[in-house]
Amino acid sequence: MASFHISIKSGKRGNAAEHAAYIARVGKHTKKGDKSDLVAVEHGNLPVWANDSTQEFWKAADRYERLNGATYRELEVALPNELTNSQNLELVKEFVKSEIGNKPFQYAIHMPNASLGNVDQPHAHIMLSDRLPDGIQRTPELHFRRYNGKEPEKGGCKKDSGGKDTTTLKSEVVRLREHWAKLQNEHLEKNGKAVRVDHRSHKDRGISAVPERHLGQAGVRTLTDEEKEAFRENRDNKQKQS
Repeated sequence: MASFHISIKSGKRGNAAEHAAYIARVGKHTKKGDKSDLVAVEHGNLPVWANDSTQEFWKAADRYERLNGATYRELEVALPNELTNSQNLELVKEFVKSEIGNKPFQYAIHMPNASLGNVDQPHAHIMLSDRLPDGIQRTPELHFRRYNGKEPEKGGCKKDSGGKDTTTLKSEVVRLREHWAKLQNEHLEKNGKAVRVDHRSHKDRGISAVPERHLGQAGVRTLTDEEKEAFRENRDNKQKQS
């Protein structure tokens, strides 16, 4: 059953390269053979100085981004398990193209087997930099400095998130959620699937049932055996009623 989930996170300085290695399953995060849950990885729009290396780019962000600045944003999205891996990859590519534009990005699609329910749980981690390319060639250090509006070549790349008030940021989150749901439904329909997702809350949809919490692998590990069983039963009952 298709489910809707999207979360937006920010990464602090010092965490970007490690998280990028984690989602790409490289270095100490490599999982070999049939234990690997990695479906696809891709990156783009890196500055020339990064030499087409995501690790070089994120290490520079960790080193030169200001102390209170975010080195990356991450969109974590659940993918419909009704679609094949190649179909989900097409969905993610369209989402990245429409939402990220020319910003530096890296994404990975994972297909772990859910700890609850014993079903595949495809999802994507999409990392992006808020630094907007402007055609000016900079050193890694200069790239992450504060933007200089009067003399752009003497400052860093401008941040897309800079100067936005709380109301604007909230409206952007709502638009992002709506767009992700719309794209999923378009791809489900295109591939002959009858299920659909909805970005709205149960309350907004007039549904009285309590929505299922997105636990993630870390959250599942904290549950007792009794809590896991109750979680499975609740999910099975919802699927029977849907």
